[in-house]
Amino acid sequence: MNEHQHGASWSTAAQATLHCLTGCAIGEVLGMVIGTALGLHNAATVVLSIALAFVFGYALTMRGVLKSGLAFAAAFKVALAADTVSIAVMEVIDNTVVVAIPGAMDAGLSSGLFWLSLALSLAIAFVVTVPVNKWMIGRGRGHAVVHAHHHH
Repeated sequence: MNEHQHGASWSTAAQATLHCLTGCAIGEVLGMVIGTALGLHNAATVVLSIALAFVFGYALTMRGVLKSGLAFAAAFKVALAADTVSIAVMEVIDNTVVVAIPGAMDAGLSSGLFWLSLALSLAIAFVVTVPVNKWMIGRGRGHAVVHAHHHH
């Protein structure tokens, strides 16, 4: 049974999601840390987190693609194609959960509630994004674009 004939396997989708989640989590945590440290408003902190999540999400994908010998501009296009949807889905869920948990944003970095909320939000984001990635890879989109460059 060839994986490419039957859409993506769950393990492929999970790997792609985990990969994206790593970048998102780095940006997210960094954004929250910077925003909280600078005493920014919640909205500004969320915007910063999302911006950094995209930066790190794309950066991780591009790192792999650039290794396969693609030019920077081409690699960036691949990263955009691969990660935009999954990062967007992840960020929406992630920030909704953190904002929805009472006091999580105001809890501060030294608080267990803050980190617990962030971990919970990332876990929920992961669970929701895996099927999204599986569907996209199955249709030759998303991380399928990246994997196409890894086999040459």
